[in-house]
Amino acid sequence: MQTNKTYSGKISLLIIVAALGYFVDIYDLLLFGVLRTESLYDILHHQYPNLSQQCLEHLNPMFGSQLLNWQMAGMLLGGIIWGIIGDKRGRLSVLFGSIILYSIANILNGMVTTTGAYSFLRFFSGFGLAGELGAGITLVSESMSKEKRGYGTMIVATVGVFGAVVAGYTAEVVDNWRHSYYIGGAMGFGLLLLRIGVYESGLFTGIKHESVSRGNFFLIFKNRIRLKKYLSIIFVTVPVWYFIGTLVFFAPEFSVELGLPKGAITGGKAIMFAYMGITCGDLTSGLLSQLLKSRKKTLGIYLVWTTLAVALYFLLGGISVFMFYAVIIFGGVATGYWAVFMSTAAESFGTNIRATATTTAPNFVRGSTILISFVLSMVTLCFHDKITSTLITGGIFISIGFVALYHLRDTFGVDLDYIEK
Repeated sequence: MQTNKTYSGKISLLIIVAALGYFVDIYDLLLFGVLRTESLYDILHHQYPNLSQQCLEHLNPMFGSQLLNWQMAGMLLGGIIWGIIGDKRGRLSVLFGSIILYSIANILNGMVTTTGAYSFLRFFSGFGLAGELGAGITLVSESMSKEKRGYGTMIVATVGVFGAVVAGYTAEVVDNWRHSYYIGGAMGFGLLLLRIGVYESGLFTGIKHESVSRGNFFLIFKNRIRLKKYLSIIFVTVPVWYFIGTLVFFAPEFSVELGLPKGAITGGKAIMFAYMGITCGDLTSGLLSQLLKSRKKTLGIYLVWTTLAVALYFLLGGISVFMFYAVIIFGGVATGYWAVFMSTAAESFGTNIRATATTTAPNFVRGSTILISFVLSMVTLCFHDKITSTLITGGIFISIGFVALYHLRDTFGVDLDYIEK
């Protein structure tokens, strides 16, 4: 009995640590979106004191898009590096290393005075953030029973995404945007102490001394079935980041295009309301996947929901401020299938490349912002209308998502004790 209690305590601590780590991860990841307008106005005014207000308003979204791309580029590279480290040196090494890096970056982000330094530090932040979620989910999935590990992932995702709500609230109540970054750095270093009592994955320890290729990212690409599985997991979730990274992140600009007064919608509130919805979505999607005993069916239900949310954004978003935020919350719930996505990623690959796949997949989804931004710019060149172009771009990536879902296999209840040859 004592042994069971000890084991349950270790699992509980692991879930808490992974959940709070993802909480701080999301806080920092979305904090830039919340502070984008305010921080860039401050920095651009300091860097170019002679620019007119009209020029500043024109440059702000342009620099904001560039900085977001730098952050996502850091996450793409970081996802690969941290994933390899997680399979070669262990899941815990990533949990410690990543939080140290992005906590330092958070504090330094609060000290920037130029757009160049801001770009570098968003890249640095993205690199550090890239390892947190994948390592945590891998560790939780490998430590729990195959019947219950979906609940562990659900808790991690639900608690974690609430970090965006806190980021939005912090920006509202803290007078200086720089202090919001300092708070994030302090939370990261505080969480670092809690991780001292966490144990390494037993499945990883079991193959650590075996003569098997571990952390080989290219192993995913050497098998057609494995590659199709990996790409399907990524592209079925890209619509989530289309909604968040485009429609929510640039909500102040889109709201004006839809007919609302300038300043009626703020980036901080849009992100806060979206992630209030996502918190509910991750909880309900995680529960639904356990009740249905199917990850694939749950992904399908929420992908249809996301399609409806995107349509409502453009149809109803311009009616009123209340309706705009209501649609944002609705879309947040619809795109809250991140917990099921992460479970699927962790359950789809062998122990020797599980951390690599589970860490890179969410960062490629987040990094799809760069691809979405590129496609949107190309479509805009053809249609010369922001709303039409954004709708078409969304239609493209949502359609790809349904194709990916068709090719995805269900992973509920699969045994994780195997390696990829």
